[in-house]
Amino acid sequence: YPLVTLAEARARRDDVRRGLLVGELPKKDKTEALAKPVLTLAKASDLYWETRKDVSANYLMNATNAIKRHVEPKLGTRDVSTITRADVLEVLNTMDAAGLHVYVRKTRMWLSQVFEWCVEQEHTENNPCALIRPERAFGRVKVENHASLPLGEVHAFMERLAYEHDIQSALACRLLALTWTRTGELRGMKWSEIEGDVWSIPGARMKKARDHAVPLSTQAMAILAKLRARNRGSEYVFPNDRRLDRPMSENAILYLMGRMGYGGRMTGHGWRSVGSTWANENGFGSDAIEKQLAHEPDDKVRAAYNRAEFMPERRAMLQAFADWLMPG
Repeated sequence: YPLVTLAEARARRDDVRRGLLVGELPKKDKTEALAKPVLTLAKASDLYWETRKDVSANYLMNATNAIKRHVEPKLGTRDVSTITRADVLEVLNTMDAAGLHVYVRKTRMWLSQVFEWCVEQEHTENNPCALIRPERAFGRVKVENHASLPLGEVHAFMERLAYEHDIQSALACRLLALTWTRTGELRGMKWSEIEGDVWSIPGARMKKARDHAVPLSTQAMAILAKLRARNRGSEYVFPNDRRLDRPMSENAILYLMGRMGYGGRMTGHGWRSVGSTWANENGFGSDAIEKQLAHEPDDKVRAAYNRAEFMPERRAMLQAFADWLMPG
């Protein structure tokens, strides 16, 4: 007013009401749309995961680390409303090509959760991750078989591993090889569990919930000496890069192997198969081998008896394996 009279304003109001009756919504002011701030993928991820009070600290760490490490370098600064299926697929295909067939599926799932939140908050109209079918887009590995190398290829693997020098994941990979333990048991390894040349793993961290003692070869002790020298005050032998009060990522060793070109051919768990095959071929007793692998026999009486047995043979076996694996 006075450019628009009261009668004209009422007429326009009536037009809008008639439109609402037939399902037409008023058009938003273009200036309002232009004034809406850009939400980048990196910021959206931070905002979303801050809302997830229902997940464990470990789940949160794995999800955010995956997005920051693999997705944000290429898409982190992009407006979420401009990111397409092709953009996301390009990033995930890079992971898949590195042999991270399981990890890429988890990353797509975590990223999809971020985009779903963005859709609900009206920052974008669609979730590009939902348009990607992982069962068709990405490769597969027989995870249940825990891929492992034949003995004839192990030394070539160790030569390639030497190029990784003494980064934490490489040292973890070597120690995993020398102890025949499971990856989860090694990740949670604490300095308080090491006494002399024996590593005592509490039953709470073992698959069978029974305490397990692991004799340490001279090569294993040398690795621990390197790790102790650069310890930053963490109780963990292999602390997380960002949080000293947490162990390293569950995917650190698997990602290392993928980067080395062994994705789908070797896993952390695969060292148990390598060690068992080598020991059997070199005449070590099956009881000592099974005990070192923490495979408890079906006979519970025999299982209890075995807890205190085979340490001398197991010590000799792991030292001989270490000399074969890492000579000189």
